[in-house]
Amino acid sequence: MQPSKEELKESLIKEQMELEEAMLLPDFWSDKDKAQASIKRIAELKVLIEGGSKYDAGDAVMTIFSGAGGDDSEDFSAMLLHMYLKYAENKGFGVYFVHQNENDHGGYRNVTIQISGKNVYGTLKNESGVHRLVRISPFNANAKRHTSFSMVEVIPKFEKVEELDIPESDIKVELSRSSGPGGQNVNKRETAVRVVHIPSGLAAASDNERSQAQNKEQAMKILYGKIYTQLEKERTAKEKGMYISKTTQIEWGNQIRSYVLHPYKMVKDHRTGVETGNVDKILTDGEIDEFLEAEKSL
Repeated sequence: MQPSKEELKESLIKEQMELEEAMLLPDFWSDKDKAQASIKRIAELKVLIEGGSKYDAGDAVMTIFSGAGGDDSEDFSAMLLHMYLKYAENKGFGVYFVHQNENDHGGYRNVTIQISGKNVYGTLKNESGVHRLVRISPFNANAKRHTSFSMVEVIPKFEKVEELDIPESDIKVELSRSSGPGGQNVNKRETAVRVVHIPSGLAAASDNERSQAQNKEQAMKILYGKIYTQLEKERTAKEKGMYISKTTQIEWGNQIRSYVLHPYKMVKDHRTGVETGNVDKILTDGEIDEFLEAEKSL
């Protein structure tokens, strides 16, 4: 028989109290690694007791993928990236570019960033999903209205890949030449790394580190974050008696939020009903707090 939520919470509280009592002992710091692990575990327990994922308090890795539509969708991905970068700047979060697949017009086929700060994953995880843009296309000579789609994926940053027990035989490693900034020498060595989890098809890439080994380590951490997030979705769906698709199509009908610039101006979240007519505040200034606050109830 499975323990109830109340029983689980009580056991977590008991564990927290025991660890905090151990901190008061004079020999607590005699084993520095063990002491630091205890402090980290206390922080995790506090989050779990409050009802969040143990990764909610940590950093996040965000990837933005462009849907079908060429330049328009890739430009929309750049707009979303700017929105999240401004949001991170407003909050004092750190941002690090992990992987960039940029087109010739400043748009992105896909781009991955790491966002660092307090409670970043817990705050941004519900931004995952398909985002939709409606506007007059700047790439169409006839000035026709165009609908673009991009998908945002937010996963927790994994510090240690050992946290998930994944057989090495389930991972495929692909090498390529880095295309990011770094001068003439960057294209002479195969430093970019893409890793694939064969059973699920989930993949991650890194091309911004100096060495192949560093890029592989970064890509593996992102891949494990994706696997963890998928497992969490499946677990939650099972608890609620729901079915969850392994893939999400970046197209009409799946969007979580719409950004309309023509024939009127509005940003609306389709899950929470929150909307605003101040589009510049959202896309230009990155002021998305009202959406994030409403998402906490999802």
